[in-house]
Amino acid sequence: MNKCYLMRHCEAEGQAGDAPLTEKGMKQAELIADFFSAIHVDRIISSPFKRAVQSIVPFTEKAGITLETDERLTERVLSTENLLDWLEKLEASFEDMGLRYAGGESSLEAMKRIIEVLEEIDQSDAKTSVVVTHGNLLTLALKYYDREFGFGDWRNLSNPDIFLLQVDSDRVVIQRVWEPVNI
Repeated sequence: MNKCYLMRHCEAEGQAGDAPLTEKGMKQAELIADFFSAIHVDRIISSPFKRAVQSIVPFTEKAGITLETDERLTERVLSTENLLDWLEKLEASFEDMGLRYAGGESSLEAMKRIIEVLEEIDQSDAKTSVVVTHGNLLTLALKYYDREFGFGDWRNLSNPDIFLLQVDSDRVVIQRVWEPVNI
């Protein structure tokens, strides 16, 4: 059974694609490098968003592993409109997976993107991979494998956060492996 570590990026200065990590986020990225240094990792794929890349670069440099980026790992756009009640709308989108707001994508559409990446990884020669993405997309990936995973779990994610996903033909193992650290 291949191992895939699904990672949410470290603390960032904002939500824009070019938003960098905060000073605390940079320290968290060093802790991530330490965490993964005890694990033999074959492949690392990240969202191209700056905060995701910066979260894993300390480890890629330490381990000498090439970082791949994939547009399908970018954060889900709930809507291009400014939604004052965005939290309620996000929760509704976990209840109705086909629900789509103006300019955004549904949970199903976003889920499809990350699952394509995970299935491609599963078909590769990599035995242990790290996928660096964003909270909403990570939650949707885990929901694909465990229907009970949802909005409440998204609310309880930390920055960063890491889950180990192992899938074979007859079972799925999802385990939260990151313990948030106060910096």
